[in-house]
Amino acid sequence: MAKLSKRARANAEKAPKDAMEPVAAFQTLKAFKAPKFDQSVEVVMHLGIDTKHADQQIRGSVSLPKGIGKAKKVIAFCQPDVVAKAKEAGAVEAGGEDLVQKIEGGWFDFDVAIASPDMMRVLSKLGKVLGPKGLMPSPKNGTVTPKVAEAVGEFAAGKVEYRADKGGNIHAIIGKMSFDPADLAENFEHFVGTIEKQRPTSVKGEYVKSVTVSGTMTPGVRIARAASVES
Repeated sequence: MAKLSKRARANAEKAPKDAMEPVAAFQTLKAFKAPKFDQSVEVVMHLGIDTKHADQQIRGSVSLPKGIGKAKKVIAFCQPDVVAKAKEAGAVEAGGEDLVQKIEGGWFDFDVAIASPDMMRVLSKLGKVLGPKGLMPSPKNGTVTPKVAEAVGEFAAGKVEYRADKGGNIHAIIGKMSFDPADLAENFEHFVGTIEKQRPTSVKGEYVKSVTVSGTMTPGVRIARAASVES
């Protein structure tokens, strides 16, 4: 078993045992002993869903009101007449068959891939390469859209993608530790509200079972929220 560092031990001792209101929780995160870099702040929601059922596979993307403090490298698969607009919007690369060939050659220096619907046929050959990396464009998370340049701008600015894992957990970055606690709380409420609105009609009982926030290198702090229950 790996030994905890002095910082980790000190933070573990300071970690609250009870759930807290959002602003207080983010103030607590900022009070932990920190590394030298600006940590990302993350939220984890444990949901009462079964992702084996297609209608309970929660997935999508959302722009947070205060941003996430991190720009993403975005590429765009689009027609020639859209390439210039996509690059102006922030795409590091844009194109069609030429971009497909570049990726087939082993280039993966990007975080998000956007595609217009008419380019999915061209992209199909990259499914086995981009799919396992979570980079294949999909209508469900807003990365397949006729509004390519608009989507590029949103994702380049830090639009957040989310997807429930097999255990019913959703992880997402909602900002940086340097953010004001009130700004983190605003992003938090917006993100959680987005997930709450996606409650599948087939889910009975408790939907949001727990919500926890943490920094990249801090203990988690549970957030106090009213139970979301439906009989």
